[in-house]
Parts: sequence; C-alpha cells; structure tokens
Amino acid sequence: MEEVKVNLGPKSYNIAITAGLVDQVGPRLRALLSQSETAAVITDSNVGPLYGERLARSLRQAGFQVVTLTFPAGEQSKNLATLTELYTGLAKAGLTRSDVVVALGGGVTGDMAGLAAATFLRGVAFVQVPTSLLAMVDSSVGGKVAVDLPAGKNLVGAFYQPKAVYIDPAVLKTLPVRFFNDGMAEVIKYGCIKDAALFARLEALAPAEMDKALPGIIATCCNIKARIVEADEFDNGDRMVLNFGHTLGHAVEKTYHYAKYSHGEAVGIGMLAFTRAAEAKGQTAPGTAARLANILQQYHLPLTAAVTPAEFLAAVQLDKKKKGHQLTIVLLRQIGESFLQKIAFQEIAAYL
Repeated sequence: MEEVKVNLGPKSYNIAITAGLVDQVGPRLRALLSQSETAAVITDSNVGPLYGERLARSLRQAGFQVVTLTFPAGEQSKNLATLTELYTGLAKAGLTRSDVVVALGGGVTGDMAGLAAATFLRGVAFVQVPTSLLAMVDSSVGGKVAVDLPAGKNLVGAFYQPKAVYIDPAVLKTLPVRFFNDGMAEVIKYGCIKDAALFARLEALAPAEMDKALPGIIATCCNIKARIVEADEFDNGDRMVLNFGHTLGHAVEKTYHYAKYSHGEAVGIGMLAFTRAAEAKGQTAPGTAARLANILQQYHLPLTAAVTPAEFLAAVQLDKKKKGHQLTIVLLRQIGESFLQKIAFQEIAAYL
C-alpha cells in the first residue's frame, strides 16, 4: 500500500494506491462519510461495463444506496450538455448534501463528476476512483474540475477538492496500450519539471519491469503534485508548472477537434516543441530536447503535429495562464528543473 496525503487544512485528503482497491472503496468511504446514504457513481460507457458493478457491490455492502450514471466515453462528451444530463440524474436519484458522488473513470469522468459535485446543491462530497494512468498521476489529484466549451478546453470549471482518491493500479491491465502511453506523457512531465531521478528511471525502465514499478511511479507523481498543490491550490503561481506542454497541447487537441490526438499525446508534442524552441534561444540546457524526444519515442508518443501559427494563436486566446496581453509559459532549465516565463502574447508563436 502506498499512501500520499494532500495537506490543505480542513480540505486535506489521502491518496491510497494498492491493487484491488476498487473492491475496498465501500468500507473506506463508509468510514470517511458515516452519514452518507446514497452514492452516485458517475462513469463512462467504456469503464462502466468493466468496473461499475464491482464498485457498486462494494458500496452496497457498506450500506450505501447506489445509483450509476453513465455517459458516452470520450473528450467529445466533456461539455455542458452532458453535465446537464448528470445534474438531471442526480436530481432523480434524490441526492442530498450529505451524500457522495463517486467518479469512476479517466480524466474526462473525473473532471465532469467533480464539477457536477461542486455545483449540484452548491456542493456535494465526491471521491475519485481513477482508472486511467493519466487520471491516476495527474487529473484525480488537486481539485481542478471542468468541462470544455467550443472555444477551448476546461473553460468552465472550479477548484473543488475530493474527499479521497482511491487508486487501483490493477485496473490498468484493461487500459488500451495507446492510453497507457498517453498517461506516460504526464509521468514524463513530472520528471521534466521536478524530478530528474524519475526521468532517468523512466529512461532505463524495461517494459517487463513496468508492472512492478507502477505503484511507486504513481506515488512519486502524486507526491510531486500534492506538494505543488499545497503551496498554490488556486493556480496563481508555482502550480502553473504542472501545465508544462499544455499551452500547445490544448491547441493541438482543439485544432483536431479532440479526435486525432489524445490529451497526453498532445501534451508530449507541446513539451517537446517548447523545449526545442527554448533550447535554441539558450534558455534550456543543450541536449535536453534530444533526451525528451527519445523518451517520448520510447513510450510510442508522437513528436509533432501540424498546427499553423494562426491556429495556435486562436487556440491560446483563452489560455488560463493569459493575463491581459501577457501569457505565462512553462520552460525547462534542464531535466528536473522548470521555470515560468512571462512573454507578450504576440511572441508565443516563436515557441511553435
């Protein structure tokens, strides 16, 4: 069992990481929320058939009434229309403020279930049960919840911390290889911005060693994110380093209508493009981009995408790191050391 605590005063919570945890959510949640009667499980059409009944059984055995709300899988469902359907389902279930929402799925599910919980009845408790590697190491931790608009990704959202995060690495055995690699992009990101030893470990890790190494890798990433979130819960300063690769990555996703590139693939493209540009400008140590390109290829992640400067500028008009005519971007001094750079908005295309 690996455990990480996110220390946020009265909003503090634990991240538990162990195989088989899906079957232990019920008793753990009962101990955490003794007054809750109903658990609303929000999941998608891919994950629900795999793990929905196991989770529901655990919850029922712990004394919860269980209602399951399922939406079509994919980033295309992460919108206000789907969110409205979730609200309707929660209302029909008679959910009260003493009850709980359980997010079972990847990043899209966690984001939407979290926003539903944050806003239904002005706030209902929720917990994360992430089933993708990307969600385990990144989106399930830190309390960012959101949906997309046609204008851009995650433009409607809130900061709303979960009561707990329950991570079962065993469920990754049913994750398609492409989406395991998608999550590895975020793992690589943590090595880039904060942990050179993690990056080196990933470079040296043989495929046959991955299963055994995963719980520790997940815990390392969660611990890095927890410490960053504790220092900057509302993303006004140092937490922005977690967006390394995301400025261009979100533009890639939007340009291709969230269909061609997954989130992690797009983030990897963004990390490499900005690192190459910063290295050429003398802001990043020589050889950094080559190491990053090699490790992205090692985990079968794309290196480039065709995005024109005009498409890029249009996509980042509403980037959440933009303030007035300035945009804050995340760059590397070297592997394991990142920094924030404020630039005039019109200069951003130079990093393409």
